[in-house]
Formats: sequence, structure tokens, C-alpha cells
Amino acid sequence: MSSRPELEAPPEIFYNDSEARKYTSSSRIIEIQAKLSERALELLALPDDGFPRLLLDIGCGSGLSGETISENGHQWIGLDISQSMLDVALEREVEGDLILGDMGQGLGLRPGVIDGAISISAIQWLCNADKSSHEPRLRLKAFFGSLYRCLSRGARAVFQVYPENLAQRELILSFAMRAGFAGGVVVDFPHSTKKRKEYLVLTCGPPSLSTATPKGKGEEEESCSDDESSGDDENETVCKSDRNRPRKRQKIAKKGKGRDWVLKKKEQMRKKGNVVPRDTKYTARKRKARF
Repeated sequence: MSSRPELEAPPEIFYNDSEARKYTSSSRIIEIQAKLSERALELLALPDDGFPRLLLDIGCGSGLSGETISENGHQWIGLDISQSMLDVALEREVEGDLILGDMGQGLGLRPGVIDGAISISAIQWLCNADKSSHEPRLRLKAFFGSLYRCLSRGARAVFQVYPENLAQRELILSFAMRAGFAGGVVVDFPHSTKKRKEYLVLTCGPPSLSTATPKGKGEEEESCSDDESSGDDENETVCKSDRNRPRKRQKIAKKGKGRDWVLKKKEQMRKKGNVVPRDTKYTARKRKARF
């Protein structure tokens, strides 16, 4: 079993120049991040009214999850503690605004300006800080308190997490509740050891019918063993062994980008005031190679 990176070193040290480029050049990690980010956005339950929202990507790294936010027509601010990761994001020319900062010291954003927040595999780093110099409880308190203040009321924050144990999960959730959040943990495919994913879904405000925690995918499926699942391709947890795979430059093809998707994206661009080619019968049609 590969070791957990948060147990090896603080993130600003672990994700140095070499590690940041390994992480971002892995086609497998790119695919995993896209899937996890899409699910996090789904759990945000943003209004489907065609208006872009301002979202916060906590632990944004090199901007992989931010690309998913942009593809869904929203604007975003990314926060990360690793300068090397942010340097790669700048090289990739991501569309979000980037902030170098430690989420355990608080976010430092204006109250009520953020419409939603996502975080992919980042929050558990707060729980594994070196206790000789950092107290995880104080860092969790500072983080959730500042997150609650910068979110608009009724907005959601979704964290994809892989806690080390039950105590760590309860520690994170308890400090979120103390800050004023309502919500809980959503588990996708709880009966599968390979496909299982956990999301902490929080709503800024007191509990109500509208803040009820959504159901996870595959909750009603029967329990299955590793042999019955679809194999290693379904294991979407980003771990250290994935980052050391050979470098692959090819881009992962996105599914569902047909004519309807192209027309929707063009309409979003028009609403932003951008000049977009008019729609014709040839829109989104693939060109055939000529020899």
C-alpha cells in the first residue's frame, strides 16, 4: 500500500517543483481530478439559471479542479500553500485567480462574497500538521470560521476527503459544526472498496429541509468484493504511487461534448459579452480528414 503524502511532510515542502510537475503531468490524475471535481460541483447544487457563480477552490494545486469549474461556466479563486503548484498553474494559464496562502491560518476573504467552495483531497492535511509547531484543532477552527464568514448564506462547501480513520473524520466534522455549518458526510458507493468516495457537504447556515445532506451514489447497491468491481481504473483515490507513473502528455477526452454542450458554452460566452461565431448546421460537427 502506498504511503499517505500528508504523513511524509507539510504540503508546502512535499509539493516541491519536481513533485508538482509529476502530479500535473499524470494523465491518470488529470482524469481522477476531473471526476472528483464534477461530483463536488454536483453536490454544491448551484442554481441552474445560466448565471456564473464565484467559487472558491481550496487546495487548488496546479488548477486541475479549477478547470472543471471553468468548463461549467463559473468563475473561481484558488488557494494553495505550495508555490510550486501555483507556478505550474500559472504556466498552464488557468482562468482562476490564484492566492498563495495557508488555509489553516484562515482565508482572509471579505464576508459573504463566495457563492460556494470545493476542495479535493486537501483538508486532511490540516489534521496531520506537525503538532510541535501547529495544533490541528486551532487550524481547523481558524479555517472553518473564516470559510463560514466568506460564504453567502445558504451556500454550500463540498470537500472530497479520505480521512485516515474515524476519529479524524469526526474531528473535521465537529469543527465544521462549531463554526455554524449544517450538513454531514456523503459516501458514494459505500459497499465498494475501490469506488468508495467520501464528501463532506456543508451548508452555511442552521439546519433546515433545504440543507439536508444529499444521498450518495450507489447506496442501494449490494455489497461487492474487489473481484466484483470494475478493476483498478475505478480506484480514483489520488495517492503517491499515481504521481510516479510515466509522464503522459495526451489529454483525456471529455465525454458528452456534443452539439448541445457546444451550444450551451457559446451561449454562456455571449452572456459574458464575448464575441462568439453564430450557430450554424456545422456547429460542433467534426471535420473529416482530407487526403
